[in-house]
Amino acid sequence: MGMRSDTLSDSPEDIQADLASGHRNWLWGIIKESRQAKLGLIVLLVFVLVAIFAPLLAPYDPRQQVGPVYAPPSWQHPLGLDDGGVDMVSLLIYGGRVSLIVGFAATMVAMVIGGGIGILSGYFGGRTDQVLMRITDYFLVIPDLPLAIIVAAVWGPSLSHLIFVIALLLWTTTARIIRAQVKSVRERVYVKRARALGAGHIRIVVRHVLPQVAPLLIANTVLTVAVAIFDETALSFLGLGDPSRTSLGKVIENAFERAAISSGAWWAIVPPGALVALVILSCSLIGGALEDALNPRLRVAHISAHTFRLRPLVGRSAESL
Repeated sequence: MGMRSDTLSDSPEDIQADLASGHRNWLWGIIKESRQAKLGLIVLLVFVLVAIFAPLLAPYDPRQQVGPVYAPPSWQHPLGLDDGGVDMVSLLIYGGRVSLIVGFAATMVAMVIGGGIGILSGYFGGRTDQVLMRITDYFLVIPDLPLAIIVAAVWGPSLSHLIFVIALLLWTTTARIIRAQVKSVRERVYVKRARALGAGHIRIVVRHVLPQVAPLLIANTVLTVAVAIFDETALSFLGLGDPSRTSLGKVIENAFERAAISSGAWWAIVPPGALVALVILSCSLIGGALEDALNPRLRVAHISAHTFRLRPLVGRSAESL
């Protein structure tokens, strides 16, 4: 009789600690179990390391002419030269650095905006939810590319403007996803118990809600990085990027504008496009593995298509078909 049950003796902090301990090593566990996550992480880490050590790895200055225009690949220049006689390897190293900076920075801004709106909307509900979701709906129905073109053209070409434009396009999906998860978490027993014991809204959100939505936010962040890099490439290709910075999209734009195709200089177009595809693919592989782990239904979604069978027509047996 003197003993108390665990459910009554555990404080909300103890319950939350037990729940959080299960998520502590979830990311590393997913990467160890998933081949696609390992492959994506290796490729992404290679790009990040190359971007960090770009000044040490680039064989030439990306603004220095080292040979004739559109010189073909050689031992000295493995990927040839561009329209200005600049070494393509150096351009790709520095261009990848700028693309990654824009992609990661825009994603962080989008996650802060989308995650904050999703948490506020899902936790408080009511009129707060209605107002924030109507704002989100307005941004969702606006075509992404025209909005990006207009905003980038009005604000002017700048790296910071490009980051904010991309973030402006990508926060809405995150807000919707996080809102749905928070609405579920706020109804759980340990959250209601913490509220009954007098915990404030900030404490509940920080200690109980945020740790539960963090895995979903991380998975969505990785997938958003791929979209942000693609958007940066598209906007730079359209001439809306920073003209003083060389990104992968800017390299492709210069090649198209200066007759690389008609000159047969495939090395000025294919390598930067392939690098963009590889970065996007690596982020998609990691994000897909995280999504599969967070939603087990996705892991068997591809199986259902193979087991799908048409129902026999009325009046016919399955054998006759």
